[in-house]
Amino acid sequence: MSKRLTTVKRETKETQISLEFNLDGSGQYQIATGLKMLDHLLSQLAQHGRFDLKIAARGDDSHHLIEDVAICLGKAFNQALGEKRGIIRMANASVPMDDALATVAVDISGRAYTVLELPFAGNDMAGFPTDLIRHFLESLAIEARLNLHVNIVYGTNDHHKAEALFKALGRALDVATGVDARLSGELPSTKKRLER
Repeated sequence: MSKRLTTVKRETKETQISLEFNLDGSGQYQIATGLKMLDHLLSQLAQHGRFDLKIAARGDDSHHLIEDVAICLGKAFNQALGEKRGIIRMANASVPMDDALATVAVDISGRAYTVLELPFAGNDMAGFPTDLIRHFLESLAIEARLNLHVNIVYGTNDHHKAEALFKALGRALDVATGVDARLSGELPSTKKRLER
C-alpha cells in the first residue's frame, strides 16, 4: 500500500493555511492557528485518531479561519485516502469527558452528509464560538466526502462537550480509515465505487 499522506495549501484574501497530514501516523501534531481552542480541539483529533497533523494558519476572523481549516483538513483526508481500496469504511465511537458524552458515526462513502445534534449552551470558548463547531463539521464532511453523524448525548460544560466530540471523531476516523486485510485491496462497497 502506498503511503497515505498529503500536503494542502490554501490562500485567500481571508486566510493563509498550510497543512501536512499523515493518515498512518502516531498522533503527532504541531498546530498553530492563532485560536487556542481550535488548536486544542485539532490536537485531540490528531492524538486520538493517530494522525500526524501539522497546521500553520492565520485568518482575518475566527469564522473564516475555522471554516478554511476544516476545508483543508477535509481535502487532506480525501487525498490521503486515494482510491479508498481496502478501508474499513464505517465506524463509530463514544467518548465521555467528565460530565459530557459524545457519539460519532462515520461512513467514508463518497457522499457528504451530516446529521448533527449539538446542544451547546452557546458560549464563546476562548475565541471559538460554539456555533462554529457545526460549520467546521459540515465543511469537513463535504471536503472529506464522508457521512458524519454526531450526537452530544449530554453534558453541561461546552468545553467538555466539544472535546469529547473531537476525541470521538478522531477515534471513529481512525477505525474507518484502517485497512482490512480481508478485503485484499477491494473497495468496501457492493457498487464497487465510493463516490456519488
